[in-house]
Amino acid sequence: MSPLLLVLLPTLVGALLIAALRRPPEILALVGVSISLPASAMLLAMAFAGKGYTLMMPGLPGMPLLLVSDPLSAVLSVLVATVATLVMVHATGYMRKDGERRRFFATILMFVTAMQVLVLAGDWLTFLGAWELIGVSSYLLIGFWYRKPGVAGAATRAFLYTRSADLGLYLGVFVLIGAAGTSNIAATLTTFGTPAVIGGLLLLLAAMGKSAQVPMQDWLQRAMAGPTPVSALLHSATLVAAGAILLIRVAPMLPPQALVVVGIVGGVTTVIAGLIALAERDLKRLLAASTSAQYGLMLLAVGAGAPVVALLHLIAHAAIKSGLFLGAGVFQHGRGSTAFKDLAGAGREHPRIFAGFAIAALALAGMPPLAGFFSKDAIIAATLAAPGGIWMAVLALAGTVLTGAYMARALALLWRGAPQGGESGEELMWMGLGMGALVALAAGLGAVFPSLEWLLGDAPPVSTLAMLLGLVAALAGLALGWLVPGGRLLGPLLPWARRGFAVAGGMDGMVLRPALAMARACDAVERGIYEAVLAVGRHAMRIGRGTRTTDEAGIDGFIFGLAQATQAAGRRARRLQSGFIHRELALTIAATGIIAVVLLAAPLIY
Repeated sequence: MSPLLLVLLPTLVGALLIAALRRPPEILALVGVSISLPASAMLLAMAFAGKGYTLMMPGLPGMPLLLVSDPLSAVLSVLVATVATLVMVHATGYMRKDGERRRFFATILMFVTAMQVLVLAGDWLTFLGAWELIGVSSYLLIGFWYRKPGVAGAATRAFLYTRSADLGLYLGVFVLIGAAGTSNIAATLTTFGTPAVIGGLLLLLAAMGKSAQVPMQDWLQRAMAGPTPVSALLHSATLVAAGAILLIRVAPMLPPQALVVVGIVGGVTTVIAGLIALAERDLKRLLAASTSAQYGLMLLAVGAGAPVVALLHLIAHAAIKSGLFLGAGVFQHGRGSTAFKDLAGAGREHPRIFAGFAIAALALAGMPPLAGFFSKDAIIAATLAAPGGIWMAVLALAGTVLTGAYMARALALLWRGAPQGGESGEELMWMGLGMGALVALAAGLGAVFPSLEWLLGDAPPVSTLAMLLGLVAALAGLALGWLVPGGRLLGPLLPWARRGFAVAGGMDGMVLRPALAMARACDAVERGIYEAVLAVGRHAMRIGRGTRTTDEAGIDGFIFGLAQATQAAGRRARRLQSGFIHRELALTIAATGIIAVVLLAAPLIY
């Protein structure tokens, strides 16, 4: 069996078994990801040994479906498998008392399978199929508690926002396949000129939707309606990462014109989303806005011509953000809410969880020697090294200050206030175990970055100035966030930040409401057609009933009456055939007499 299938089949089979057997799903889910993880690690080990794998399957004529393990896809596969495994461990405790946990674990395993297909896809058709599957799975996971008020609306909003942007992916892929004459992703990356510009900008649109970039960032904060393990997985290495992964993969093709636009989108997002996070009053929504900001930094790195730096920050962010979300899940589990007003002092109730949360927060802020320090400084260095990229560096530093500010604000609110007792037990043990492993990765991943750079054959720029600027920006942000209330920091920007900087209704006005209005119009048209068809059907039924009555009482009555008369005449005629000679002679004489009378009377009539 191909090692590529060993990555995909355990989670896929696990999802199917959970749906079919209806047994405690946690075991099947943990077994599935526990087999997939070492299989992904084997792909990475083989990549370090200079060996790759390709699995070809039938597809369209001249366009086979491909799964490919190369250095980039192997790194991403291990990332997805690692985060999924640790989130699944946390979910074992978090979902223990949920009556719908079978549906949860089956759906999340399907989601992980689709994400693995996405990162291993070697052709655009397979990539598109996986992109669709993660979209559907994320809709089901965000709307998991669909009976709660507002949950279904949040899932619909996320689906409509991302699906609207997905049009860019389809058109971009169409342009690239048309220019290159093949669906092989590696072959299409040799596209240049106008097709590369148009294709790159269309793919950027798709990435903006999936990675919640301005102006499409709003859906991600509303997606917090799902269970916390879902948020941890979607915001770290899977759904939201898909947009950044797309741009990292196609970065070699992007011409300077497209790279500038990518940098602008990322830079604006890291500042705008950072301000939104600073204004938030809910821990999970703050982390969601932070996700948009951090993926904005990744797009900045791509725009600066350093996709390997974006990949390093994606890896660091995956461990950091999933750990932060899992910590938020523990606090939510204890207080029943993630609103700041309900979480005051929650960190004191779980000092170990708070310590892990604090380490992940400092890593995200870019404090040494944690993983975020290395990736964030590399981004600043890449922007400083980019031709004419000083504006990118300014935006990256502003994003770094804001990161420190909103994470310090979250830490202060969790620590200040009176504890309310806390809880312990097996559930907390499972949740703490998953979070602890992710926090360890958030702290130590920076040590493996040089090996990954060697594997990918691309070393990021190194700058002492960038390191100093990044450290000063991180410390300044942490100090401001700890000492100054968020509202005072934002000043007149506070109302705008709490509205998500929406102008003219934001994307709700440009996408959501028009899409829902179109859906209602289509529904009205469909209902009108349905009613028209029913009316025609009812009229046809009336005609049918009238025809049936006419047939039964008219034509059928006449035919049946004629048949009955013929039968009666036959019965009477049969009685004439008695076989007696004297009767036959009498009938003959009578008939002869009748004939004679008719012949004699005929001249008189005419």
